[in-house]
Amino acid sequence: MNLQFDRRFEPDHGRLVEVVPGIRRMTVDNPSAFTFAGTNTYVVGAGRVAVIDPGPDDPAHLDALLGALAGETITEIVVTHTHRDHSPNAARLAALTGAPTFGAGPHRPAPGAHPAGGDGRLDAAGDQAFRPARQIAHGDTIEGEGFRLQAVATPGHTDNHLAFALVGEDVLFSGDHVMAWATTVVAPPDGGMADYMRSLETLLERPETTYLPGHGGAIRNAHAHVRGLRTHRRMRERAILDRLAKGDRTVPEIVAAIYRDVDPRLHAAAGLSTLAHLQDLVARGAVISDAAPDLSASFHLAPA
Repeated sequence: MNLQFDRRFEPDHGRLVEVVPGIRRMTVDNPSAFTFAGTNTYVVGAGRVAVIDPGPDDPAHLDALLGALAGETITEIVVTHTHRDHSPNAARLAALTGAPTFGAGPHRPAPGAHPAGGDGRLDAAGDQAFRPARQIAHGDTIEGEGFRLQAVATPGHTDNHLAFALVGEDVLFSGDHVMAWATTVVAPPDGGMADYMRSLETLLERPETTYLPGHGGAIRNAHAHVRGLRTHRRMRERAILDRLAKGDRTVPEIVAAIYRDVDPRLHAAAGLSTLAHLQDLVARGAVISDAAPDLSASFHLAPA
């Protein structure tokens, strides 16, 4: 597997910096184990611009963004998905500018995904209040002045996740579906593993080779990185099946074995991604659970 993560990134919190011609980025000052150096807000165009992912409920970030765009007009507000570090500022920005918001719809669970159960539920991470003024789907376009964005449905991290291709350019805004600094958390009920894997294939069928993600720096040679992510997930699935064959029965047991070299702060997230794999394996008939497939369940291999 040729998957290499790149954690080199200067966030320049509160400043707009050009990342490629015609695209600027401002990173929210909300670093954490899950957001890396912070959430990226992108500005597309000049003069009359689109803003992608205005960020969390953070007035300081909004003030910095509006200050940096003084003299320009925000004409579109675009949301990749409804996690609370990406979408809550959209409503306030729309109220201040009159620009419409675009997104795939309100926060919703992935089809067929079971809640994680107990403290594993990620409902608190979802922005339940977001309602786009204009709901868009795969293939729809957002017309700006001098640019056009095409929506690419990429469910998996959340069911309503969209990436956006900059039409005519070799650039795709990948949100949290593909990032350079780490793998994506796929956590029930927000997301589903089968959807995530299909969405990787969707991106491999597209021509763009430069991705601008929701956290961290740009991804060059993006198809190689996506293939690496696909291989990584397949290896995780094989590792989970191997642990079940060796007698592990619970998510914590599996995580302790296969994520022993991962930052312990991320073990809860790793447990949710492990659960997403197990729910997918249960749906495919490869694994059986003794109850609803959640964090409290016991799992074992299905009879051959």
